[in-house]
Amino acid sequence: MTANHMKNILGILTLTLAGSLVAADHAKSLVAQKLAADYPALDALYKHLHAHPELSLMEEQTAARLAAELRAAGYEVTEKFGGTGIVGVLQNGPGPVVYFRTDLDGLPVAEETGLLYASTTRVTNLAGQEVPVMQACGHDIHMTVFTGTARMLAALKDRWSGTAVFIGQPAEEIGVGARAMLTAGLYRKFPAPDYVLAVHDSATLPAGTVGLLEGFVMANVDSVDITVRGRGGHGAYPNTTIDPIVLAARIVTTLQTIVSRETRPVDPAVVTVGSIHGGTKHNIIPNEVKLQLTLRSYSDSVRQHTIAALRRICRGEALAAGVPDELMPVISIKEDEFTPATYNDPALTRRVRGALVSWLGAENVTTIDPEMGGEDFSQFGRTTEKVPICLFRVGAVDPAKVAESRRTGVPLPSLHSSKFAPLPEPTIKTGVTALTAAALDLLAKK
Repeated sequence: MTANHMKNILGILTLTLAGSLVAADHAKSLVAQKLAADYPALDALYKHLHAHPELSLMEEQTAARLAAELRAAGYEVTEKFGGTGIVGVLQNGPGPVVYFRTDLDGLPVAEETGLLYASTTRVTNLAGQEVPVMQACGHDIHMTVFTGTARMLAALKDRWSGTAVFIGQPAEEIGVGARAMLTAGLYRKFPAPDYVLAVHDSATLPAGTVGLLEGFVMANVDSVDITVRGRGGHGAYPNTTIDPIVLAARIVTTLQTIVSRETRPVDPAVVTVGSIHGGTKHNIIPNEVKLQLTLRSYSDSVRQHTIAALRRICRGEALAAGVPDELMPVISIKEDEFTPATYNDPALTRRVRGALVSWLGAENVTTIDPEMGGEDFSQFGRTTEKVPICLFRVGAVDPAKVAESRRTGVPLPSLHSSKFAPLPEPTIKTGVTALTAAALDLLAKK
């Protein structure tokens, strides 16, 4: 190869790279301009969703509003899929199929944020109880980012090729919505995905930043009900009874050894007793005590061991207390509410990180720690198709409040707190920019 030939090749490569950088900068500028113009409508949507939350499996009006937003943006929309779920499809030539998922439901929490648009909603839940409702986990942020990204991709069809599928998923908070949509044939009745993406707001990251992690990012979640049974009687004559309250106390204490003494210290696991109820009066020993637990893990083997150990401990403590076989503790593992661990596909996550760094700057993209919270978004990557998935975090907290919390050590309101209040504008704008950046990378024209 001659020196002149080499110079020509280098010149072509330089021009190509320069052209690519100019095109990328133009895309960023265009997205920023469109987002600035669209933000008043997104802000109004966010405040409406925040003020009018709906509980899991009851998201009728929320789903209808998002369906209308997608139709207005040019998507072909299917409603009431897998319950109250919605699916919006925008086909734009040959290329990959990318799914974008948001959750729809709120929580039975009475809001205490003091916001002008705070929820005052009260509803009768599916159990017939009147409860308050709040978007205490930020699903209103998720839905607004989802809508803004859908609009952005519809407006930028000349810059990508493939199919964008936007999924509004019900009942994330009780861990059944993703499974319901998949069971209803999501991957069969709509274009099969090559990738699935989701965002989740963060109650610890400052607004304007994002965080992500390769591999396990959220945990297996099991809900367990235990009925501890005994033989009730008068509190003055405990020798004539088998006291289920004392037995329940022993069980609660011994359950803690599953993590501390039966699980490898390097294997994450949590056994939390969140509820204990028994008895009616000071001097009455009851016949039973009810416990509610949450179990957390990452690996299937740790999950299975934790459940087996729980069963063994309950039976062992009951035998030690003299409980007859017919009154052994009743243990119910709520398999229909099981949420598997969320595993971010490493290759996809690296690609998403690259897009986020390019668009937001390396200083605004952080590596987060894995956590023991759960997300049924995990289900989208656990089908027989083994679709790569990636969930990343969008900071939702006023940076000044983050700095103050770090200075004083006073924790910020967490997700699910009655006082959790995202800072809307930078959170929504960063979320839309980040999800659009990832989409344009995955759907780039060849």
